[in-house]
Amino acid sequence: MSLAVNIVLAIVKIVTGILGSSYALIADGIESTADIISAIVVWTGLKIASLPADENHPYGHGKAESVAGVVVALALLGAAAFIAVQSVREILTPHHAPAWFTLPVLALVIVTKETLFRRLFRTGDELTSTALKGDAWHHRSDALTSGAAFIGITVALIGGRGYESADDWAALFACAIIFFNGFRIFRSAFDEVMDIALPDSVQQQIRAIAGAVPGVVDVEKCHSRKSGLNLLVEIHIEVDGDMSVRRGHEIAHEVADALRHSELSAQHVVVHVEPACKNPREADESGVRA
Repeated sequence: MSLAVNIVLAIVKIVTGILGSSYALIADGIESTADIISAIVVWTGLKIASLPADENHPYGHGKAESVAGVVVALALLGAAAFIAVQSVREILTPHHAPAWFTLPVLALVIVTKETLFRRLFRTGDELTSTALKGDAWHHRSDALTSGAAFIGITVALIGGRGYESADDWAALFACAIIFFNGFRIFRSAFDEVMDIALPDSVQQQIRAIAGAVPGVVDVEKCHSRKSGLNLLVEIHIEVDGDMSVRRGHEIAHEVADALRHSELSAQHVVVHVEPACKNPREADESGVRA
């Protein structure tokens, strides 16, 4: 749906911009073509990320989603730069004020794009998909530039002679907001590619789930990272050192199952079992060995 809407709006904005002498609207329409490409990238990235693990990819294909997020963020930054250059160029070039009929078109674009942003961002948030959130911000950037153009054209029409470039100044202002969010999304997606640790709140949640499994005395270490829409977890648990190896193995499986079936939906869980320390001396020796 997002892809289809982008194609229609890109055509409408470019045609209306040409007929109505609104260079901000033309630039906005060209920027929408970048949204079409980014939507295809996100779609492809999510399809690849959803593939199951195989012999060559034992941890799954989740990184494809993060890579798609990086590409989408770079496209957003590129769109901001493109609109900024075009806006400066039009400010320096004398031209006629935009036609009044560009305003209802811009109003339609703003409502449509903001609706798409909210729907895509909500879905991306539910799936913890950086790529979807990035694609959602492409829609918000369209809404922002269209809103800026709406204000600028209104000022140009009311102000008359000497205010012809008001919509270009408005578009230039919107670029700063687009660039900021593009950089924010890029940093988040790049962190995922670099296997940054999950936030402390998530780490604590993992520890709480594992610690609630019967037989677990303590959780010593917890390493986790995000891969696409899933989590990869490596955790060290302590159990009674006098229990059998078989029972310790069973508890490890129970911890892994608890994390997989929790709201975190951890995809790959490695559980290392250690004997719980019985006295301070043993704890000190364990620390030295570690």
